[in-house]
Amino acid sequence: MRVGLVVYGPLDDRSGGYRYDSELVGGLRAAGDDVTVVSLPERPYRKRLRDNVTAVRRLRALDVDVLLQDELCHPSLVGANALLDDETPVVSVVHHLNSLERFRAWRRHARRAVETRYLRSADAFVFNSETTKRTVAAVTDPDPSVVAHPAGDRFASFGAPLDDDEIRARAADGPLRVVTVCNLEPRKNVDGLLRGLARARDDWKLTVVGAAVDADYADSLSALAVARGIDDRVTFAGRLSDADLAATLRESHLFALPSHYEGFGIAAVEAMGFGLPALVSSAGGASELVTHREDGFLVDPTDPAELTDAVAPLCRNRRRLQSLAISARDRFLAHPTWDETAATVRSFLLDIVGGAD
Repeated sequence: MRVGLVVYGPLDDRSGGYRYDSELVGGLRAAGDDVTVVSLPERPYRKRLRDNVTAVRRLRALDVDVLLQDELCHPSLVGANALLDDETPVVSVVHHLNSLERFRAWRRHARRAVETRYLRSADAFVFNSETTKRTVAAVTDPDPSVVAHPAGDRFASFGAPLDDDEIRARAADGPLRVVTVCNLEPRKNVDGLLRGLARARDDWKLTVVGAAVDADYADSLSALAVARGIDDRVTFAGRLSDADLAATLRESHLFALPSHYEGFGIAAVEAMGFGLPALVSSAGGASELVTHREDGFLVDPTDPAELTDAVAPLCRNRRRLQSLAISARDRFLAHPTWDETAATVRSFLLDIVGGAD
């Protein structure tokens, strides 16, 4: 099978969506498929709209059986898809909708109009969660489609998953060590995490791992930590190598990322492999991964008190922490691997290609 994939910039593992695309390409190639990656320029949203003309030229030049498009690229494809060869099915890979992010009303309305038009131009979809499928169903028919959850097994060579003895020994060690892994941008709600932790009177430490994609927001987080008097307990580690991130996850007790919205949450899956209960947002697809109070917590991202109420008891009750940690590891073991996710998507694409003949 000959597959094209459209992304912005280089295909790398800088964030969840890019990692998903990268793992998918790796799985398709391992199965013998020929995958061509088309990299569109990363520019501000308005300028991306101007790239439809050049996108058409580049995509028409492809000789593929099916064309995958990361939905993130919708501004550059919203007009292009209507001008492509109808014989080549277009499959949109949807991680989460941009129009669901926290914009001013007029901007959100404008982006939703563009995004809806793009979604209606696709022939089929790959969704990272049932939740993401429902958000698309609100604006267009989401079928034919397949839901293929992101996996988290990339740290197998670094000792994940942890065994019971390792988890038990760590649970009793030192202050509660919380870790969050994300790009530093407002949607990730690290400020809400800081506010919630600042309310906890017990002993804890937080490591924030991730690139400062929004410099002003990253600066505001440092200022917030100082203002709340917790700067001595918060470490901003920046982006880490896989080896250093694995070491950080292995040493931590709890993963926390109460995003305002998350299509699924690859970082949470990866953390659970190290036996970290996942404290995540009830807004989005995390409920498909985390069972509240069994292997983690689902909290309202707008209410720091919910986060405090989840974290504070774990600072004192290490038996409870240990139980949650083992359950989190077991949930990870039951989750699909990247090979299985890629195989699910590939089977769907073969059906689409067969149906297009």
